[in-house]
Amino acid sequence: MKQKQVIPAGSEWRDLSIKDFRGSPSERVGREWMLITAGDTSTDKSNWNTMTAAWGGLGVLWSRDVAFMVIRPSRCTFEFANAHSLFTLSFFPASYRNALNICGSESGRDIDKAAKAGITPIVFDNGAVGFSEASEIIICEKLYTHDLDPSRFLNPSIEDSYHGADYHRLFIGGILTLKAS
Repeated sequence: MKQKQVIPAGSEWRDLSIKDFRGSPSERVGREWMLITAGDTSTDKSNWNTMTAAWGGLGVLWSRDVAFMVIRPSRCTFEFANAHSLFTLSFFPASYRNALNICGSESGRDIDKAAKAGITPIVFDNGAVGFSEASEIIICEKLYTHDLDPSRFLNPSIEDSYHGADYHRLFIGGILTLKAS
């Protein structure tokens, strides 16, 4: 696999409150998609991975602003999300839909997805990885994880999303900041 390069994030990124997130979270996540990125670049700039997601959300839990996401164990990003405390949710203009398609259909085990998708990874001061082409990036600190248990599905149609295997792990992250370019 080709080594993933990241560049330091420049001063063009502003820190905002999550209350400044534009639009409806359900519209943005479900229709625009996002990239979930996790890893640790403090000692190895290639120690991260990203994936496209259309499931997740934003809300309030434990008197904190939180983001939640779900990742299947079969995904390469799952390993990084489990092993590291920070993750980001990157939102892109509509013109990057093809890039998000690539990041959702290719495996980081096999290729440098960012290079193939034509997006530029950037690393923030705290080591979180986002992308310079994103319009907004939410940086989160992992607070909680839980494996989805099919025996707890109250509506049997949920099982249709799984075809009997590869149940997601839920990740809840405390929102540290919203970055906007």
